[in-house]
Amino acid sequence: MIQCEGLVKIFKSDDVEVVALQGLNLQVNAGEMIAIIGNSGSGKSTLLNVLGGLDVPTAGKALIGDWDLLQMTEKERVFYKQRTVGFIWQNNSRNLLPYLTVLENVETAMMVAGRIDEMYAKQLIEWVGLTHRSGNKLVQLSGGEQQRTAIAISLANRPSLLLADEPTGSVDAGTADTIMGIFRKLNEETGVTIVIVTHDMGLAGKVDRVVAIRDGMTSSELIKREAERGQEGKAAEDSANEAAEVSAGAFRDYEEYAVVDRFGRLQIPAEYRERLAIRDKVKLIIDDTGIRLEPQAAGDATERRDSS
Repeated sequence: MIQCEGLVKIFKSDDVEVVALQGLNLQVNAGEMIAIIGNSGSGKSTLLNVLGGLDVPTAGKALIGDWDLLQMTEKERVFYKQRTVGFIWQNNSRNLLPYLTVLENVETAMMVAGRIDEMYAKQLIEWVGLTHRSGNKLVQLSGGEQQRTAIAISLANRPSLLLADEPTGSVDAGTADTIMGIFRKLNEETGVTIVIVTHDMGLAGKVDRVVAIRDGMTSSELIKREAERGQEGKAAEDSANEAAEVSAGAFRDYEEYAVVDRFGRLQIPAEYRERLAIRDKVKLIIDDTGIRLEPQAAGDATERRDSS
């Protein structure tokens, strides 16, 4: 569904250039639900804007299904945003029209693309658990209900890709769990591909694959062990304990993988580099189990300087 290779995005302002993405690689299969994590300024929101057709990539490769995001005309970009991708913002004011009801908001999104389906609009509202609120205006809804309305709106035109930027950033933990349950249900029942950008480790721990971004590049991936998949129905206290551990950075049910690009390059996560005092070089050792990395010994550098 998503293929990004060497993706670059540069923002220019007067004489200043900011490289937000510098050779990022990402692959997401159709029907997959993943989370993207990273510190502020890492490039994760820029990536989401590029995938959503809101920002035009500067260089590299970015394919969404049959769409080439670097080769689109403006007309094609508008059509892509209307029909292929759905977007959920953290700020509800970007998702919703406050003077309309829940049902009217969903139907308005359909109207923009020129095709209103009242039965499907009502089905979406049922999926997000707001049938009893469909006639209410947004000012009568809680923050969590407004965000659930935003999810229904994002699916109004049956997109194949759903992008969510910090979708639980403005709600409490219980509501965040409800929203993630809705994402999981929609993913399983409709097959929509879902990419969630978040800084919440607890939220990220509820998907099967987590992609970490650092300095505008894919740093590593955390993949849930097979034995742990499909366990979302655990007791509430177990879920809370797991979320607490993930928030602390444990990710105990995941295995971490460094990402190798098509040129054979990889990024070693910062915590590993710091722990092993890795600076500019590592020693590669091949044995029966695979490739081992060792930090450059201080004596190695001294010997090279002496010999030269």
